[in-house]
Amino acid sequence: MNIPHLTSLIIFLPLFGILFTLFARNDTQIKWAALIVTSVTFLMSIGLYIGFDPSISTASAPQLMDVAPWIPGLDVKYFVGIDGLNLLLIMLTTLLGPIVILSSWTYIRANLKAYYTLLLILQTGITGVFASFDVMLFYVFFELTLIPMYFIIGLWGGENRIYAAIKFVLYTLVGSLLMLVALIALGYLAGDAVNGGVFTTDWYKLVSYTTPIPTQGWLFLMFAIAFAIKIPLFPFHTWLPDAHVQAPTGGSVVLAGVLLKMGTYGLVRFCLPFFPNATIDYAIWFAVLAVIGIVYGALVSRAQTDIKKLVAYSSVSHLGFVVLGIFALNVEAMQGALIQMVNHGVSTGALFLIVGMLYERRHTRNMADYGGIAKSVPVLSFFMIFTVLASAGLPGLNGFVGEFLILIGAFKSTVLNSPFLVVIATTGVILAAVYLLYMVYETFWGEITDKKNEEMPDLNGREIGLLIPLFLLMIIMGFMPNPFLQKSEPAVRDLLEGIETKRMAAEQLQRDESAVAHKFSGTIPESTGVRR
Repeated sequence: MNIPHLTSLIIFLPLFGILFTLFARNDTQIKWAALIVTSVTFLMSIGLYIGFDPSISTASAPQLMDVAPWIPGLDVKYFVGIDGLNLLLIMLTTLLGPIVILSSWTYIRANLKAYYTLLLILQTGITGVFASFDVMLFYVFFELTLIPMYFIIGLWGGENRIYAAIKFVLYTLVGSLLMLVALIALGYLAGDAVNGGVFTTDWYKLVSYTTPIPTQGWLFLMFAIAFAIKIPLFPFHTWLPDAHVQAPTGGSVVLAGVLLKMGTYGLVRFCLPFFPNATIDYAIWFAVLAVIGIVYGALVSRAQTDIKKLVAYSSVSHLGFVVLGIFALNVEAMQGALIQMVNHGVSTGALFLIVGMLYERRHTRNMADYGGIAKSVPVLSFFMIFTVLASAGLPGLNGFVGEFLILIGAFKSTVLNSPFLVVIATTGVILAAVYLLYMVYETFWGEITDKKNEEMPDLNGREIGLLIPLFLLMIIMGFMPNPFLQKSEPAVRDLLEGIETKRMAAEQLQRDESAVAHKFSGTIPESTGVRR
């Protein structure tokens, strides 16, 4: 689709759509305005998929890009575009937009104008994060997502919504401030070296700068901690269950579907190419934390009695697989990590939608309050069981593809070099089946013990309609993952080759600096074989 400024239109159309919600005269018009705007945005994003050509290298510039000066005197610009690393995440964001609107159709009954306005701002922020090729622009969009999510949790959440909202913001702000300090330092260092002394946050110029190895360590950690909190990676995960449980259904779907992926995407987009030597040095430690998160998240999920909290802790486990794949640093694992980001958004987003539908009918999330409802709501039960199987990684469904590639890649990784770690991670697949099937058994099977469960209405047309796109994606991505993997594979190979090239350049720089230091100190390294 040859639409000028298509990427920018997809980012900002939801923001412009706020005008329609603000001037709507009643609640029905507000909801329809938000639904139409997000639906049009998704349809336009299909043009990104069609227009993106993975055979064209994006090593020097992204495709479908827009560039404009932003801050005078500094090399900070509005720079957005598409490559193999962000294409699917942007499409997932735009797909979930209308689904979230529909999921809130009857769930949200107060202050609709504010709620749908915040959802539209949130979609702009998340899409901007994935599309940014200027790190300062990325940071602005990254911070922008905090504001609407804070109010969505704090105003429309559960009983402890204020505590959950504040905890979410404080955790993320701490990480964001660390990233800002590192961003500024890197911008000045790269500006002096590759941009004529002018501060720069252009992603391509920062990638071209070879950061000295001693400097890489602390810059990497400051970026990585910010992203680890957002994922969240164990032990930075404690804000997530509170936020999920207290958030309304739409907020939980956005949070699990795409907001958490800002952390894993940040690791891939910034930490790996900017700081390759530090990435390799710290890879095993992040892999260990990822595996701990996989097992811990699964075990804690099994101990839950609240359905929504169980699904929340499952995200800690599933995203542990993504982090493991990222730090395995080979094509199979990285491809698995990228596709698993999308898979998790689809299947866990669907789980939160179904839990929200249950809550609307019974106003409880306690598994003990259900039981035997498969007889009352067969259509809802079908969607839940199918989604659970996809989330558990059943072969033939989407969850299997990502986890399989990650485990294969991690097992053969020369960076991690720890098959035993992968064996432990594999237990997470088994444990996922345990806690998810346990939840289904406790909630849907057995005898109906409460008359309210017997009288529970099944899914209506609107609810079936918003689940069907996710249902189809679980099947298509499970049986035919290649159309999705082919879009990202060239970018993944370029990324890994660039990491290796920069790693060698940084090591050469260190050797050169060491030789100069020896020369001026009047000593000659013993390794040269020259005697004084």
